[in-house]
Formats: sequence, C-alpha cells, structure tokens
Amino acid sequence: MKVIEHIKNAKGKTLFSFEILPPVKGESVQNIFDAIDPLMEFKPPFIDVTYHREEYMYKKRENGLLERVTTRKRPGTVGICAAIMNKYHVDAVPHIICGGFNKEETENALIDLDFLGIDNVLVLRGDAIKSEGRFVPDPAGHSYASELLQQVLELNEGRYMHEEVKRNPTNFCIGVAGYPEKHFEAPSLKSDLKYLKKKIDMGADYIVTQMFFDNKKYFDFVDRCRQNGIDVPIIPGIKPITTLNHMNILPSIFHVDLPDDLVDELDKCKDNAQAREVGIAWAIQQSKELMEAGVPVLHYYTMSKSQVVKRIAEALF
Repeated sequence: MKVIEHIKNAKGKTLFSFEILPPVKGESVQNIFDAIDPLMEFKPPFIDVTYHREEYMYKKRENGLLERVTTRKRPGTVGICAAIMNKYHVDAVPHIICGGFNKEETENALIDLDFLGIDNVLVLRGDAIKSEGRFVPDPAGHSYASELLQQVLELNEGRYMHEEVKRNPTNFCIGVAGYPEKHFEAPSLKSDLKYLKKKIDMGADYIVTQMFFDNKKYFDFVDRCRQNGIDVPIIPGIKPITTLNHMNILPSIFHVDLPDDLVDELDKCKDNAQAREVGIAWAIQQSKELMEAGVPVLHYYTMSKSQVVKRIAEALF
C-alpha cells in the first residue's frame, strides 16, 4: 500500500514509522530483524530503508603508484526491503539516490522494486562520499533529486529507457526530502522551498523532513510550504539524542541547530547514559506536541538501534 493511502486510512490519527540502516558488511539480515522486532508492537505501516553508496580509498602499489579501490560497507537496500515485507507484512520504503548510479542502473533497481511489489520510494540526491568533500554525480547519472524524480515518474507512465513503445507502467508513491532549516547548500530558505515546490509540482506525493529539535522550525516550515502551494503530507523526522557527542556531531553533519534549553540540559550530563535520558525526554515532549498538532506520521531515525525509540513510542502510542 502507498504511504499516502496509509495516511488517508488513518483518518487523522498520527501513525508511527521509522528508518533503519542496512547492516555493515559481514553481518546478517538477523541484525535487521533484531532492530525491527522491538518496534513492531507499535504497528508501523511502513519502514524506510536507507541506501549507502560505495566509497573508495587509495592503496599504494609496489611501484609506488596509488590505486583507487572501491569499497562497499553495506549490502543492497532492495533485498532488505524484500526481506522486511516477507517477514513482517508491512510496506518497505527504499531510499533511491543519485550518487553512485547511472540512469540504467537506476532503472534496473526500480524494475526490481516494482517486481517485488514495493509501492513506495523516497527519492534523494544523496550525500557526497567522504573522500570527495562535495557531491559528484555519476557521469551518466543524475545530478539532482528532481532529475531522479523525473525518471521514476516516467516509469510510472510506462516510459522506459531505450524503448520506443510504452510498457506496463510502475505505480510508485514517491516521497522527497524537506529541510525545515534549509538544505545546507541552498542559498536561502526561499530558494530551497522553490525547488521543493518544483518536485511537488512534478508529481511527488509526500515530504519527509530532515531531523529537527525545535518544533517551531517544523511548524514554520509547514506554514511556508502551504503558503507556497505545497499541499502534500509533510512527515516530521525525529532523531533522539543518545550520546553527549551528538551535541557536536549532529549540527556538524546534518546542519541543524539544537535549542538552548536542550543544550543546557545536555551540558549538565556527566556521561552518555544521562545524555540518553535527556534525549528520550526531549523526543517524547517534541513528539507529543507534534501529535497534538495533528501531524500525519511521526518518523524516527533509529540508526538501527531500537531500544531508545521503543521507550519513546511506549509513551506515545
């Protein structure tokens, strides 16, 4: 079932969903199940599965020259989505990214997802790999999420690459990302919203936000979207703080601000255990306010560690 159908069927009730990471190379699918099992009692209608592209490093050869070696740390998202749907009978939402794929590889992945009966995709540009510093697209791939979105929309119309006639269309429900504090590469929030509006006008069905810790920023973001004619569901993404170093890591990596009240509470913590309790309490209060405002879904970034999110969900659902 499509994400927007789950939201419609909920009739105004806030749904619970979460995102998991594929396990690192060498781990089994059981690691995924161990992360999901504790959260199934809260009846998530769908589970997001991220995609992590390959990276590369340089090794010195015997002749002194450097050789570029490609490494892949996590297995494929397509297979994990199939495993989740088979075991739990809930919808899986794979993340589809621009980086590391050419257009033909993207089409092949989408064909596989459609064959498996996966109805939803979250379309993202993806991040730069660590060794490059800035996003570099595949020479035969997409540079922007809007271009990737267009390819999915064309498949939904039965238009495939290298085909002169239309084939059976796919029927993907397509999500895109939104940034309450703007994408860090955008020159302004107004500019960021312009490109988000473009993706909605093209045919994207819903928005999932980047993590945020101040609900006012989410509410302001929703208001700005509505004023700009963006009328699709906007799902808030919540990341519980679990360690002291999150105070520095999260703003640095995800370009988000932490409210002063939250920072003050974390400054009082002596260790990660205390910081985790502060993070849980903050996420519960944040979630309650969002539920009272009638958000369609509360979507949690678990990093495949479910115990903290379970404690939050127990207080809410």
